[in-house]
Amino acid sequence: MTNQGQHAFIEFRIQHLGYSWLYGTFKDFDGGFTFDEKDPSKDKVNVTINTASVDTNHAERDKHLRSAEFLNVEKNKQAKFESTEVKKNGEGYAVVGNLTLNGVTKPVTLDAKLIGQGNDPWGGYRAGFEANGKIKLKDFGITTDLGPASQDVELIISVEGVRAK
Repeated sequence: MTNQGQHAFIEFRIQHLGYSWLYGTFKDFDGGFTFDEKDPSKDKVNVTINTASVDTNHAERDKHLRSAEFLNVEKNKQAKFESTEVKKNGEGYAVVGNLTLNGVTKPVTLDAKLIGQGNDPWGGYRAGFEANGKIKLKDFGITTDLGPASQDVELIISVEGVRAK
């Protein structure tokens, strides 16, 4: 999975003062996943994000997010997620792993859903997923006070992969 394809996105949203949602994305990332529908315990997910690629459609805000008050991209050039366990969870999957952000590593659980899978027109076999999760800024050493409504960041990850031949 890379941002070079047209079917992978790492997005986030956080409340702005409790009045609206601020949306953003990371434009530069790389990673991969394995998917065994019959035995999810064999599944793996890993992602590396270039934190300087944060984009909220507002240059000054993006500059602020890259600063030491938030992502501190000069010191922490990458964020990483590596799964430690994948298990069936109702209609979807719980992807448990370690997220390293702002130099801090914490366990995170993402709720993933298989969107669809099947043969594509180019002779490949594809599977697409969406995963959602929530992290607390303070857990990752981001302590800038944004008000009580702005303590959690919601993550939205959408990926599509082609089965390796």
